[in-house]
Amino acid sequence: MLDLTSLTKGRIMAQSLNPTLHALDPVWDRIRAEAETALAAEPLLGGMFHASVLHHKTLEQALAFRLSQKLSTAELSEQILRELIDAAYADDPTLGEAARADIVATYERDASCNRFLKPLLYFKGFQAVQAHRVAHWLCLQGRSDFASLIQMRVSECFGVDIHPGARIGKGIMIDHAHSIVIGETAVVGDNVSMLHSVTLGGTGKEDGDRHPKIGNGVLIGAGAKVLGNIRVGDCARVGAGSVVLDEVPPRKTVAGVPARIVGEAGCSQPSLTMDQLFRGEI
Repeated sequence: MLDLTSLTKGRIMAQSLNPTLHALDPVWDRIRAEAETALAAEPLLGGMFHASVLHHKTLEQALAFRLSQKLSTAELSEQILRELIDAAYADDPTLGEAARADIVATYERDASCNRFLKPLLYFKGFQAVQAHRVAHWLCLQGRSDFASLIQMRVSECFGVDIHPGARIGKGIMIDHAHSIVIGETAVVGDNVSMLHSVTLGGTGKEDGDRHPKIGNGVLIGAGAKVLGNIRVGDCARVGAGSVVLDEVPPRKTVAGVPARIVGEAGCSQPSLTMDQLFRGEI
């Protein structure tokens, strides 16, 4: 398993020792190397590999290009979007660090992800989360209309609807990502994994703090619905197709409609192992 903390510390140490040098960035270096290999194997896609990866000096620049290319419309040009995303990354370096954590998380947890390059180029779950991070940054700047426009485009392009007000941690892996819905006051902790068709929603027309709070290290199975201002504790596991209406204690597995506790989580960090099977735990 790759140690993202060590990678990040290495980047910070290199910068502090000599700010004039490019920061050590093993994640970006690996993406570039994989793009070179992919280019040699599939030269017909050379334009994509150069434009999306090899032309850029940093992962942040590559993300700004890729996201602006995907989300632009006649109303919102690619150039304006790219400048906006560049500004977000320059203003808040944690956005880039979170993107690196998400790439490593996807590589480690998604069996179909055998290269760091894949999330950046092909995985709509990763791309949707990075676009949401920019929309959330806009929301914090008080630019709600721009944030809402990005939310709309993410929903149209990727089938993922995350309100700009939602707070999303780092090390997030959303497998397949189709029909993900995350409400305005939802909070998702670090190192969370979820599959397609997950909803973190409200229970009606109530206003205020009305969406779930997902702890660190949680695994949420496909089609699960977590509704209301409830907490899913750290390292818990939510079974596929479950409807969760009550608090979930840490390190427990819940399943069913409505969901109930069926046993322990089965390991210390379910989101990393991605084990979704119940083994006579009821």
